[in-house]
Amino acid sequence: MNPKLQGGRLAGRAALVTGAARGQGRAHVLALVAEGADVLALDIGTGSVATLQYALPDPAELEETVQLANAIGAGRCRSVVADIRETEQIDDAVATAIGEFGHLDILVANAGICGFGAFWELSDQMWDDLIAVDLTGTFKSMRAVVPHMIERQFGRIIATASMAGRRGNRNLAHYTAAKWGVIGLVKTLALEVAAHGITVNAICPTTVDTPMAHNEAFYGLFAPEMSNPTRDDVAGRYAGINPIPVSWLDPSEVSAAVVFLSSDDARHISGSTQDINCGSTATMP
Repeated sequence: MNPKLQGGRLAGRAALVTGAARGQGRAHVLALVAEGADVLALDIGTGSVATLQYALPDPAELEETVQLANAIGAGRCRSVVADIRETEQIDDAVATAIGEFGHLDILVANAGICGFGAFWELSDQMWDDLIAVDLTGTFKSMRAVVPHMIERQFGRIIATASMAGRRGNRNLAHYTAAKWGVIGLVKTLALEVAAHGITVNAICPTTVDTPMAHNEAFYGLFAPEMSNPTRDDVAGRYAGINPIPVSWLDPSEVSAAVVFLSSDDARHISGSTQDINCGSTATMP
């Protein structure tokens, strides 16, 4: 079943975006709504991750996403507070989206966290917390939408991986493992649903201008010799990661790929990794 699109590339479609309170997730919500999609914006709200080194978004940020989206005046946006680590909560969120919009065509499994530490210094809790959100939570989000999409014989699933999922990365063993795992999930599910009109793809951005990349802990990772490094202090070091010397992407640049993969223009693209990485792919086999 392929909904007829009018008034935007995604008009008539409904999406669920996880990690929607700020950063990439917020940008994806706004981009999808601008193309006419109805969107359920999901975030954790008052939840927590014990070993995280920066603050999670609060409920007010999620509601700000909704307000910004509805001000666009194209698709509709609603919010739901849920923890993607919890099966019942993500299943209920999918049911909410279907109940609100009548169907669910697009999943953007974007929610994720990042931490760091030397391989041998990562505690069990640091490993467990990050894998639970970035890998297990992504799996549960994808799993929750598939039966409905198979029933309708249509769907677009986009999961946020990372360039950390395409190579090794010092001090990011748990994050790198999770993002490699996300790519494995994408490729496997793409094969299993290929006959059902469903595409499954991963996006792999380089550093993006979001709170995940801009916080005291991460600045310290890039400038350990400085006592209180600032955004300006680390900009050149962030740029050093990329062949095109850009410090970080604007989230809207990643959202452009999300919209494309959600559209009919990408109907024959599945099981792929869409690298948005300022030329880093050129350094890989």
